[in-house]
Amino acid sequence: MYVFSSSSSEMERRLATDRLSWMSVALAPLIPVSHLYGLVMRARSALYAVGLLPSRSLPVRVVSIGNLTLGGTGKTPVVIALATALAARGRRVGIVSRGYGRRHPATLVEVSDGQSMRSTASESGDEPVLIAERCPGLPVAVAADRYQAGRHLIDRFQIDTLLLDDGFQHQRLRRDIDVLILDATAPFGNGYVFPRGRLRECPSAMQRGTMVLLTRTRRAVGVESLKARIRDIAPGMPIGAVDFTPSQLIHLESGRTEHPTALRGERVMAVSGIGNPESFEAMLSAGGAVVAAHRVFSDHHEYSVEEVQQLAGHADELGATRIVTTEKDAVKLKAFSEKTRMWAVRIDVEWVEGFEEWTRVVLNN
Repeated sequence: MYVFSSSSSEMERRLATDRLSWMSVALAPLIPVSHLYGLVMRARSALYAVGLLPSRSLPVRVVSIGNLTLGGTGKTPVVIALATALAARGRRVGIVSRGYGRRHPATLVEVSDGQSMRSTASESGDEPVLIAERCPGLPVAVAADRYQAGRHLIDRFQIDTLLLDDGFQHQRLRRDIDVLILDATAPFGNGYVFPRGRLRECPSAMQRGTMVLLTRTRRAVGVESLKARIRDIAPGMPIGAVDFTPSQLIHLESGRTEHPTALRGERVMAVSGIGNPESFEAMLSAGGAVVAAHRVFSDHHEYSVEEVQQLAGHADELGATRIVTTEKDAVKLKAFSEKTRMWAVRIDVEWVEGFEEWTRVVLNN
């Protein structure tokens, strides 16, 4: 865990730059491993393409939303928005996820039957629970074998559309639509494949996609150059652009809601355990909140009683009137009694450009 402060000094910024330089040197020995990993991923994709690695089909329309990098692209809000839009068009939608970090021993866990929650965030993962809460009426399941989970939703709920959360690399299940999410502020991380960088695959893997969706485009620079590079790698690729906008503040204890403008001029402490914590702090600051400190935990962090008590004490020391967190963190934090000052920020997808292409390629296809 570490802390961001919205009032960093020039010396702190220099230290941060020095740390990044040191990390670059320290991680240099991983470059050969990254090249090897990239070759393995390209070979794996080629074997699927020619049928030497088997993939299976389901008798429904399968739409995948995935990443080229490890986390932090804003995939979950897109999954929620797409599932809601498809359901509004009369599709019987089911959602399948791997359930990263879950502790339930079962191979397959039903997160929601569309009427009630069937598992907790610790059992099935925080993102599937958040998706289920935001998509009432839609069944959600998690399993490492997405074919098995999809088959379960088809048999039990007679769905006609399966939404595959984080499925771009899961080529064992064939899909009709492959949407690839790229964070426009850091579309390819540091340019290296894991473990030296955040890329899961080389950028050439975009050629497998049906459409690329750029996120956080209003904060990004060089968006037009990025679109040109995408089309150079994958000619004719449809590209959409979205941003994320806060739509509600939700009190974790009572469920009471306020408009995000309530944070203007208010001194708050931010708490997050997500893939891109900087974007959360930037969103709060852009909305007028005075972020006294930002307590940052690792992505998918499992909070303890002691940590939550420490957060409350730190907020007191800072004179923060609220502790503000993400919806993803809220699905875990709302289980604690020390949540009287905790509020979650709900974010929604806001289209910047390309909605017509999205409608043609994804919604109506």
